[in-house]
Amino acid sequence: MTELAALLAHADARLDDAVARWFALLRIPSISAQPAHAADCKRAADWLRDYLAAIGFTAEVKATAGHPVVLAHHPGPGGDAPHILYYGHYDVQPPEPLELWTTPPFEPALVDGPHGKRVVARGAVDDKGQTMMWLEALRVWHEKQGGPPVRVTVLIEGEEEIGSRNLDDFLEANQAALGADVTVISDTNMWDIATPAISTRVRGMVYTQIDIRAADKDLHSGLFGGSAANPINILTAILGALKDENGSIRIPGFYDGVPELPPALAQQWAALNFDERAFLGSVGLSIPAGEKGRGGLERLWARPTADINGIWGGYTGEGSKTVIPSEAHAKLSFRLVPGQEPAKVVAGLREFILARLPEDAQASIQLLSMGPGIEMPPDSRFVRAAQHALQEEFGTPPVLAGCGGSIPVVESLRRILGLDSLLMGFGLDDDQVHSPNEKFELACFHRGLRSHVRLLAALAAK
Repeated sequence: MTELAALLAHADARLDDAVARWFALLRIPSISAQPAHAADCKRAADWLRDYLAAIGFTAEVKATAGHPVVLAHHPGPGGDAPHILYYGHYDVQPPEPLELWTTPPFEPALVDGPHGKRVVARGAVDDKGQTMMWLEALRVWHEKQGGPPVRVTVLIEGEEEIGSRNLDDFLEANQAALGADVTVISDTNMWDIATPAISTRVRGMVYTQIDIRAADKDLHSGLFGGSAANPINILTAILGALKDENGSIRIPGFYDGVPELPPALAQQWAALNFDERAFLGSVGLSIPAGEKGRGGLERLWARPTADINGIWGGYTGEGSKTVIPSEAHAKLSFRLVPGQEPAKVVAGLREFILARLPEDAQASIQLLSMGPGIEMPPDSRFVRAAQHALQEEFGTPPVLAGCGGSIPVVESLRRILGLDSLLMGFGLDDDQVHSPNEKFELACFHRGLRSHVRLLAALAAK
């Protein structure tokens, strides 16, 4: 039996023990958003520190201005072995509404599903289950080989679900302790239960609030209607002009730096036979929107977007009040792809609004958040190592997928530490992340654990 085969056999033989440890972590209600659970967040951090110490790591719980961070190191074989930074988070979303759960959210339940057994609990997949996969892979290497075949640093935070509000400061203050060659993160999905995926591109975000003002007070529409400027009318006219008839965004310079999809990647995505109508049908829709002439996955993963997330002004209460408001407001977000400059998008938005603003109105733009899209070079040795590990485990090549959402920690790790992130996750679209009855398929946990055992071997190979 080869060394790798022995490691995988060890992982299989001790799967029940791995699940028991996973359950122990799931029972800690580490809800970062609720101050009443601050002690539980500290308890989860302490539990993870003790776990890492038991498998040969030097581990500590580090204080932040909010919930603590777990930081741990293992020298592996030392020398010039690759240095891997593993990132995860122990905090979870609030479980409410509790009445919609079929079992208590912090009492993990192993139940039957169409793919075999599944674990139902808050944090089952996001991110305790996915973090425990690579922790258990490190345990396998510790128990069979005395330690991992690479140098390892572990960073597990407790504020991801509330925007990682103190992570940047922690990264800045601990740069020397966080040096590595690449970050490995499991907090994403597979293509389907039989097809693994590596997310090589993550969209960035510009999030703004637009405020339009005209008269110095609300006005009676009978006395002033037809003469006074109405900020809601002005705002909706501006927002209505954001896109042309083909769904293209009309902000000056918006598409500067947006690349066309590489032919090889376009061919791979086309071969997935993504059924966009079925995808929309799952949420009660039927007709694809967005840029015409682009494929469904391309629009979801590789094209930028503009969306109005909220709009308000004037009277919205019960009954009628015939008022011309003095102000109108909207929240507007842009999902950006690698190559776009967020600051340039904001400047273009300002130009677009001011060009359509009547002289008697004023506009302001509040920038609420901003970050660029990130791409992991698909030909990097780390992606190749992950491709090898996943193909060996699943018998099929992984999809080099995009991620339509934004993962702020990926941008922070690149901006502050100069690290690319290898996003190798094992969730599924129906895991009900952030919803009642969150679940993680036991098969996904098991194969994810085995894949991380393989990945460590592949990363160590010269």
